[in-house]
Amino acid sequence: MLISDYYLFRHGIRQVRTGWADGPAYVTQCPIQPGHSFVYNFTITGQRGTLLWHAHVNWLRSTVHGAIVVLPKHGVPYPFPKPDDELVLVLGEWWKSDTEAVINEALSSGLAPNVSDSHTINGLPGTVANCSTQDVYNLPVESGKTYLLRIINAALNEELFFKIASHSLTVVEVDATYVKPFKTETIVIAPGQTTNVLLTANQKSGKYLVAASPFMDSPIAVDNLTATATLHYTGTLSSTPTFLTTPPPKNSTQLANNFINSLKGLNSQKYPVNVPLKVDHSLFFTIGLGIQPCPSCKAANGSRVVASVNNVTFVMPTTALLQAHYFNINGVFTTDFPANPPHVFNYSGAGPANLQTRSGTKLYRLPFNSTVQLVIQDTGIIAPENHPVHLHGFNFFVIGRGLGNYNPKTDTKNFNLDDPVERNTVGVPAGGWTTIRFRADNPGVWFLHCHLEVHTTWGLKMAFLVDNGKGSKQSLIPPPKDLPKC
Repeated sequence: MLISDYYLFRHGIRQVRTGWADGPAYVTQCPIQPGHSFVYNFTITGQRGTLLWHAHVNWLRSTVHGAIVVLPKHGVPYPFPKPDDELVLVLGEWWKSDTEAVINEALSSGLAPNVSDSHTINGLPGTVANCSTQDVYNLPVESGKTYLLRIINAALNEELFFKIASHSLTVVEVDATYVKPFKTETIVIAPGQTTNVLLTANQKSGKYLVAASPFMDSPIAVDNLTATATLHYTGTLSSTPTFLTTPPPKNSTQLANNFINSLKGLNSQKYPVNVPLKVDHSLFFTIGLGIQPCPSCKAANGSRVVASVNNVTFVMPTTALLQAHYFNINGVFTTDFPANPPHVFNYSGAGPANLQTRSGTKLYRLPFNSTVQLVIQDTGIIAPENHPVHLHGFNFFVIGRGLGNYNPKTDTKNFNLDDPVERNTVGVPAGGWTTIRFRADNPGVWFLHCHLEVHTTWGLKMAFLVDNGKGSKQSLIPPPKDLPKC
C-alpha cells in the first residue's frame, strides 16, 4: 500500500514484528515528506472484520481516513446468518476551517479548539441547517433482505450514537472481533472503534431516517448537530416522506452503558476468548487534563490546557521511538514511565489543588510474552470525560469497568474472565475506570493514546517498549530501506 505526501495510516491491524508499518509519526517512523513515498509491508495475523486506516500526524485524519475490510478465508463462513449484501458506513466530523488551523490556534491560545461544524455519514452531513451542502447519503435496501453494516467512527473528537428509524440492529462484531449477537435500536461508537451490525429490511417500503448524533455526558462543548442519511427501499419514490426517528439526548449515559455492557466475546470453540489469567505486570494509569505555564497564551491567562497519563504529559520526540530503540540511539526516550500515579487523590473528584503536570518522553518496558493488566482511571481534573483509549499492536480484553474510583479489593470480584469483549479501542467512562488485559507478544514500540485527537495533541499518550523474545521469530524485523528520515 503506497501512501504519499507526508501522511500515515493504520488502526487495529494485528501485525506481528513489523512495527515499521504501524504508522504513527515519531513513534514507529518519521513522517513521509511531501514528494516522497513509503511502502507499508505487513501481514495481517489472525484477523477478519472491519478496521480503518487514517492519517496519524497532527489533525490530518479528519479527512484522511477510510475503511479496511478483511474478509474471512475462502470457505470460512461468518458465525452468524450470511447477509445478502454488505455496506460500509464511515461516521465523521467536518469543519468549515482547515483543521490544522483550528488546532494551531488552540495551541497558541492555550484553550480548547473549536468543535466541528457538522457530523457526516460517508462524507455527507445530510439536511443540516446553514450548510451549503444538503446532500443526503442513501442506503439502498430491498425488502426482505439482510445487510451487514460495517460502521466506523472516524470522527476526531466525539463519540456517536447511531440508529435507523423503525429498524433494530443485531450487533455481531466490534473492532474486528466477533461478539455474542444481541439486538439494539441504538449503538454507541467511539472514535477509532468499528461495529458490525445486521439489518433486516423488514418494514414497509419507504424511506427511513438514519441518524448519527453525539454522546457526551460531561460539561464539555460538542458539535450538537446530527448527521442524517436515508435508508431507501428499492422502488420508493424520491418524493415519499421519510419515516423519522429522534436521536438520544447527548447525555444518555444509561443507554450507552447498556450497550457497552451487552458486549461479550463470542467464546465459541472456533473463536475462543483467551484472556490471560496470570498477570505479570499490574499497571494503574490515571488519564485526564491538567495545566502548564504558557506565558504567550494570553487568552488563557498565561497557562494552557494539557492532558496526561499518570501525570506525565507526553512529549513527542524528533527521532522516531522505534528507530531509537532499534539503533540504540541515546537521549530520545527513557523507560521509567510510572506504573502507578505519582500522587494518590480522589481521582473521580475535583482533583488536587496543583493541576500542573510534568513533561517527558517516557516508555514502559515489557519483556516479550509477559502479561499485562491495565486499569485506566479517568480523573475529574478540570472536568471528567469519556476517553476512547487505543493501543497499537495488540488486541486486549475488557474485563471490567465502573464509575467512581477503582477499588482493587472489591472491583476485581466482578471482573469478567469468561467471555470479555476483545477490542483495540476502549471507552473509559467519565469519572470512572476500565480494566484491560493483554499479552505482550509483539516486539517493538507500541503507542497507547486517547483517540480524541485534541487529547492526543495535548499529551494524553505513552508507549510500551516490548523486548525481543528468543530467536528471529520473536524479534523485530530490520527496518525497510525506504523508511522515512526525520
